Amino acid sequence: MIRTIEWEDGGVVMLDQRLLPGREVYNTYRDHLGVADAIRTMVVRGAPAIGVAAAMGIALGVAASRAKSPDDLDPEFERICSVMAGTRPTAVNLFWAVERMRSVYRRTRAEGVNAIRAALEGEARAMHAEDIRCNQEMGRLGQKLIPGNASVLTHCNAGALATAGYGTALGVIRAAVAAGKNVRVYADETRPFLQGARLTAWELEKDKIPVTVITDNMAGHFLQKGKIDCVIVGADRIAANGDVANKIGTYSVAVLARENQVPFYVAAPVSTLDLSLPDGSHIPIEERNPDEVRTLQGIPITPEHVPVANPAFDVTPHRYISAIITDRGVARPPYSETLRALLA
Repeated sequence: MIRTIEWEDGGVVMLDQRLLPGREVYNTYRDHLGVADAIRTMVVRGAPAIGVAAAMGIALGVAASRAKSPDDLDPEFERICSVMAGTRPTAVNLFWAVERMRSVYRRTRAEGVNAIRAALEGEARAMHAEDIRCNQEMGRLGQKLIPGNASVLTHCNAGALATAGYGTALGVIRAAVAAGKNVRVYADETRPFLQGARLTAWELEKDKIPVTVITDNMAGHFLQKGKIDCVIVGADRIAANGDVANKIGTYSVAVLARENQVPFYVAAPVSTLDLSLPDGSHIPIEERNPDEVRTLQGIPITPEHVPVANPAFDVTPHRYISAIITDRGVARPPYSETLRALLA
């Protein structure tokens, strides 16, 4: 299994995804500020992986604290949590992880600083292991939706690199292959960060799963020509009505899939559900540095002074989604009822 993120000897080790596929480099972070910067600069990315990284960053920050008592540690702990929560706004797994670590802190606070440190490290490790188990269960459930001889289109990277391991959308594909199905993948390049061209293709090649990279504006052509049997993507936040925030360009693919009567599936753990939001209009959309669009590997590709917009995500309305695959089951419309039932 691809090692995306791990806790090792009081440090957090991450595969630097900015350098793939050319170089496979692992960075070790010794403080929570380094982990926060890694999340912000997309050394690590993908909603589940961001959640695990945030939990490990909090555990690392508390481990390095010189506080002698919980009273001394309280304000420092809140500052560490605030740093992590401020890294990226859209992926709800980040905030879910921070709140889970806060809960552990409150539960063990009366036992002293050393107990708090041990409990937070244990929780971060547990979240890492749980994420892999959840992805494998998601794969088991979701692969039943994949035909026995299928061409699958995916957008962005929702594989092992976006999680603690195995993957969400790619986890479903991996499980389908493991079940003996003949699966071929079309991977949208996913501008501007090229997660499909660089990361999805790299993962699938390692697993010897046939993959063809296409540019984002080719998706409609292949759907129209009947080359795609289903679409499967991941998610960064899912509202109560089933609206899904995912990498920019997902909405376009969903509309094209509906136009061509191709099933459109979303795969995400229940930690990606945000039932506090009634619909996708309330999901915050991260706006990233325009230079990600202006340049390609440091080379300018647009006129220097032309304004550039760079929203990192868009929202796909629930009416375009055939099913939402989670680790607790497969939800179908009406999502306002079925998603809530999964959490009951």
